[in-house]
Amino acid sequence: MNIEDLRSFCLSVPGTEECLPFDDVNLVYKVMGKMYALIPLGTDICSISVKCDPEKALELREQYLAVEEAWHFNKKYWNTLLPNKDMEDSEIKRWIMHSVDEVIKKLPKSKQLEFRALHPGNLQRE
Repeated sequence: MNIEDLRSFCLSVPGTEECLPFDDVNLVYKVMGKMYALIPLGTDICSISVKCDPEKALELREQYLAVEEAWHFNKKYWNTLLPNKDMEDSEIKRWIMHSVDEVIKKLPKSKQLEFRALHPGNLQRE
């Protein structure tokens, strides 16, 4: 995967908003106003940072060379995925969707219901 592949996948998530809230070199992806992914631009290494369940975040770091603690994020919840290492594209997409789910489940119940009514069946269930 390259940056355009990552960007296209994030934009395919229903309700996603792409923005540059921090600077002009970090694309942020939000759903229901909450960030679920960040793609840095202008770097030699393609990467995406995503939110994870804390236990799964640690497991991923142990399982894959392609997963690192996310720089400038709470490392308990955020991982950086490095495509083109030892993680398949389908697995990267799965963890992007896991990040969306992590964000949605932290919203108030009314917002969760609103999102799920607009986008039934789009989020993974583990």
